[in-house]
Amino acid sequence: MIVLRVVWLCAFVTAMLPHASAWAQSKVYRIGPSDVLSVTVFAGGEKQYESDLTVSSGGTINAPFIGETQAVGLSPSELEQKITEPLARDYFVDPNVNVSVKEFRSLHYYISGGVEKPGLYETRTEFTLLELIAKAEGALPERGNVAYIMRESAEQAAAGKNPEELAASVEPLTVDLKRLLDQGDMSANIPLQPGDLVYIPLGKSLDVAQSKIYVEGEVKKPGLYDFQPGMTAMSACILAGGFDRFAAPNRAKIVRQTNGETEVININLNDVRDGKKPDPLLQPGDRIHIPETYL
Repeated sequence: MIVLRVVWLCAFVTAMLPHASAWAQSKVYRIGPSDVLSVTVFAGGEKQYESDLTVSSGGTINAPFIGETQAVGLSPSELEQKITEPLARDYFVDPNVNVSVKEFRSLHYYISGGVEKPGLYETRTEFTLLELIAKAEGALPERGNVAYIMRESAEQAAAGKNPEELAASVEPLTVDLKRLLDQGDMSANIPLQPGDLVYIPLGKSLDVAQSKIYVEGEVKKPGLYDFQPGMTAMSACILAGGFDRFAAPNRAKIVRQTNGETEVININLNDVRDGKKPDPLLQPGDRIHIPETYL
């Protein structure tokens, strides 16, 4: 296993070399909440101010002499300019403001599923998907071929929220890992955003109840289908070929097992199709039943 991991990491480094320079040049760090900034002001040949400032949850700092100033989303050089302008206007002649990030507390990502070391990772630079996988010491041989990326979900995952439930409750970004990891297609190596959750389901080792949904009854192709985060009742029926001639979509049912208990959810798919009702999200293991019409 160690040999495989070393081989994978070497392949990763080799694949990244042609792209590393361009990526590094394109990265401009944007200040985030809870970052600690070192701020120094020089004027008249003397140091007028020096302190470490923590960015508030609202995205501001108490800037020297001028008070509350928005910092989140700015680069350090942009914040320097934002502080310099009012200082030069109201306080000093030709002030020189230096801003640097002392602690990168806003850069964190969570990766779960088919990697060697899943968990929360705090970093000093923004990551791409491939960099985060490498940070987690590589993908497992039994990993699936898709990665799901959920924005602003890292803290929820770190707090114990099931990644599959998170993926089912939002519309995740999907990345073809076969292209990225097996074929070396770097166009699939998308930049991540701070707070991202990356979930890589396992492949064949997944239990059917955790990886499939079943569509039965009056559809053209009843059977088991791979569960995909974001899948809905109507999309599952479309995946199963659509409704048969004598189907009664208005009496559709979702049968779900929750903690050993059977839950039956009645859904009128005619209303869903007409935009009158929302299309319910499915969960792994759900069974969708489309009954026959009474006529």
